Amino acid sequence: MVEGLKEALQYITGLKAESMEPKLLEINGETYCTKDLTRYHRFPMASNLSVNALTALVDYIKGKPEELRESSILHVVSPTKVLLFSGLIDERNRETLMAAGAIVNEFRFDDYYDQERFLIELQANFVDNIDLTTIMRVAGNIKSGTTANYSDDGVSQKTTIKSGVELADVIVPNPVKLRPYRTFAEIEQPESSYVFRIKDSERGPQFKLVEADGGLWKNVTMKKIKEYLEYELSEELKEYHITVIA
Repeated sequence: MVEGLKEALQYITGLKAESMEPKLLEINGETYCTKDLTRYHRFPMASNLSVNALTALVDYIKGKPEELRESSILHVVSPTKVLLFSGLIDERNRETLMAAGAIVNEFRFDDYYDQERFLIELQANFVDNIDLTTIMRVAGNIKSGTTANYSDDGVSQKTTIKSGVELADVIVPNPVKLRPYRTFAEIEQPESSYVFRIKDSERGPQFKLVEADGGLWKNVTMKKIKEYLEYELSEELKEYHITVIA
């Protein structure tokens, strides 16, 4: 009894081992494998370094040129991401040597903020300029319960603020030119147009900013990043055959 059970278990184990072995199948002239196989590559690939500044990327290329292959590519993927790739190796793959990702504050455009949060977010996430000061002055002077009415013609807004027995019309500036922190610190923060909106609620006035440039700032910023890298690495780009694309 025990001997028979032992043989049965050995048979089942053998079936399992056999089922785990990869098999090649040919279907309609194409060859398939029953298992996912990962081949050991004869070109060991480095683990990429992650940094948060363009200066770190520049320092790496200048300080460790021996780690570069015969040719490399600096790819400006977005206003907040730059990758350093090697040239093509034998199997048409690229090695990612470094990834630079900008640390940016996240202002929620197109979302309403209450008064206190809105003023804090403006100071924390935007470069100071005339339009920012104007918006903060308007938002800061509207007090809960003092707003008589809002008017909106689709382009501009006007709010009537009641102070005691006096009424004063305040024109809400639109559009406004602002410079939020949204790319690498080494690059001048891009200026864009925004629509400033106010609405009343049970908990007081609320404010929001809506992007109004269709995302054109991204192309401008990526071009500035490319120009920065080309300037900082002017000698290295030629010596080590590095191409910058954006």
